[in-house]
Amino acid sequence: MIEKMKKFTFLVTDREYEGFIDSIRELGVVHVTQLAQGGTSPQLQEAIQKEADYRRTLDFLKIVGKKYEKKKAQKELGGHIVNAPEIQEPAELLSEVERLQTAENELLHEIDELKAEVKILEPWGEFSLEHLDHFTQATGLNVCFFSCTAKKFGGEWAQACYATPICEEKKKVYFVTFSKECPDIPAEQIFLPRKSYSQAVSELDAAKNKLYDVRAEMVAINNKLRPVLEKGQTEMLNEISLSKVHLSSERTCGDVLRLMMGWVQASSTDALIVYLNESHIYYEVEDPAFEDDVPIKITNGRFSRLFEPILKMYSLPNYNDLDPTTFFAPFFMLFFGLCMGDAGYGLLIFLVGLMLVLKGSEDNKAYGKLAMWLGGSTVVCGLATGTMFGIDLTQQDWAFTQPLKPFFLNDNGVGPIFGYSPMMVISVIIGLVQILLGMTLKGCKAARNYGWPYAVGTFSWVVALLGAIVLYGLPACGIELASWIQYMLLGIIGVSALGIFLYNNPASYKNPALGVLSNIGGGLWETYGMATGLLGDLLSYIRLFALGLTGGVLGGVFNSLALDMTASWHWSIRILAMVIILLLGHGITFALSMISAFVHPMRLTFVEFFKNADFSGGGKQYDPFRKIKD
Repeated sequence: MIEKMKKFTFLVTDREYEGFIDSIRELGVVHVTQLAQGGTSPQLQEAIQKEADYRRTLDFLKIVGKKYEKKKAQKELGGHIVNAPEIQEPAELLSEVERLQTAENELLHEIDELKAEVKILEPWGEFSLEHLDHFTQATGLNVCFFSCTAKKFGGEWAQACYATPICEEKKKVYFVTFSKECPDIPAEQIFLPRKSYSQAVSELDAAKNKLYDVRAEMVAINNKLRPVLEKGQTEMLNEISLSKVHLSSERTCGDVLRLMMGWVQASSTDALIVYLNESHIYYEVEDPAFEDDVPIKITNGRFSRLFEPILKMYSLPNYNDLDPTTFFAPFFMLFFGLCMGDAGYGLLIFLVGLMLVLKGSEDNKAYGKLAMWLGGSTVVCGLATGTMFGIDLTQQDWAFTQPLKPFFLNDNGVGPIFGYSPMMVISVIIGLVQILLGMTLKGCKAARNYGWPYAVGTFSWVVALLGAIVLYGLPACGIELASWIQYMLLGIIGVSALGIFLYNNPASYKNPALGVLSNIGGGLWETYGMATGLLGDLLSYIRLFALGLTGGVLGGVFNSLALDMTASWHWSIRILAMVIILLLGHGITFALSMISAFVHPMRLTFVEFFKNADFSGGGKQYDPFRKIKD
């Protein structure tokens, strides 16, 4: 349900302005309208940047905290324990974390360089470069370092330049030469850093210890001082909302007065009106005009509320729409179950949802409840069609399935309906019901926004279609209708045709001569659209049958593969192979079915249902100006 709103216009003097802003912020019921779209200020830009810094830092610390909760990662810190700094100012703590991040990046770069140096020095062992320098000064011979493959190392190098092997690793020889000039030989010359191997290892260990200290301090800040950063983020969010409100006022009467507009939920106006009267603030209250861009607050029951995130993925309704959540929620749940089509998979979804409800955070509990509803729907649909973990229950000789076999909604149970698979026919019937519901909502929307005369054309189509379904559908199912009922239904369809062709556009009757022709032309055009569009819409719902069937068949294929391919294997190997095939196969099937079970019900809802319900969308969330609490 879309909550009713009231439009408030305020006229405030400069002397009253600051107190007025603080008061409506404390009340927290006014959604302030931004009069200058796209307006900004240095204060707003600075607050937005600071809030982004706090958010990014909190996300970073959250990742660090999760990483070092694990025992393996805790060992990486080498037992380093660092107390959190005694900082209670959010801005100062933010700077400290940014400093730690910079230090971590610098240390990681330094460690990479030191690892490269250790790798270069390791084959040569421990020696002093200073001693080599003294040797060069004393003898005039340069000491050069080379490496090459063992096959390539030539004995003639020993005579030409006193090539001396130092070590051999992985078929690679490391050797030194002694000569006046570095010899030109087909080997890779190595330039050593100006430090010993032990010094490089010591510097590497020191850098690692510094890194562990930095990371330990980050963990301590996340564990002890996270609320300080969250407080800073909240302050910035409040500053952003305050800056936007300041930009939403407009000076008038020679810059003496400020004009401000806002929206208040109709049920929350009393406290605001009392404050305005007591403070002698001039205001006007009025109902929204049809063309107003009214913020939206939707309120639904415990069941329908779970499906609001799905609606918001498309759009919030605008103020002149009907809230479709209550109407599409049961259909979406049913569509999901039909697309999954497997009671076993539904049970898994239900259990995951139950775990989220019992063990998850408050934010995830709503998603857990939604998963439980969707999983329960899948269990019911899977049992109705006789499929569980890819097993066709109608093909099994289990005792408990024997009395149920004739009632399973598949070709081996109920059997074909009108020559078609029963689930195909049921899918089309479900689609017809949802489309007729959408058309009914379209008529209700037209009646509410423009008056009942503008809903006559839509309701006439609904009545005509229902009459035709009863007149021709029941006899097709073997139910004979009495003659007087048939004539009555024909009469109802005939009266509906008058509404379709003569009253689909009441506004055109302002000119009576043209009005009749305009309505007849409009009726013919709608008839063409209904004949082509309705058929296309109904055929779209066959995907419910096709996707459910595909998931069941694919699961059955993996079951057969696990049983048949391993039939001749030893039982010990066969069990392991079957488990691997079943887990992998059903994992793939489950993942594909989950994707289909979300995408296609959303497609049927957003395209077929919303189109027939004349759902416009485009609403913006009702966000009253208030102080965010820590």
